[in-house]
Amino acid sequence: QVQLVESGGGLVQAGESLRLSCAGSGSIFSIYAVGWSRQAPGNQRELVAVITSGGSTNYGDSVKGRFTISRDNAKNTVYLQMNMLKPEDTAVYYCNADPIFERLHSRPRYWGQGTQVTVSS
Repeated sequence: QVQLVESGGGLVQAGESLRLSCAGSGSIFSIYAVGWSRQAPGNQRELVAVITSGGSTNYGDSVKGRFTISRDNAKNTVYLQMNMLKPEDTAVYYCNADPIFERLHSRPRYWGQGTQVTVSS
């Protein structure tokens, strides 16, 4: 069992930055693929960034060049650095983890509780 706790959300203005953190419990967290997804009211879940256990990363087109995902396995933590934020980035952001990378795109096994990011124009 893995528990995920997100932090770092908040209210910022367009163009500003935020860094989200996802703390995972258990030593096995370091071997899990981790992703950040987001969901705005009335919208479907969007997977914005993923990182494998080996550190390979991939990004959604809407955030490419602005967001950076990274992980510190010694701290069991995954980060999402969000720069040049836009009002359309407003959503609840969730940390997801799964031992199988492909499942991050469909039904991740583990979810955090979510953290709200609001970007004002």
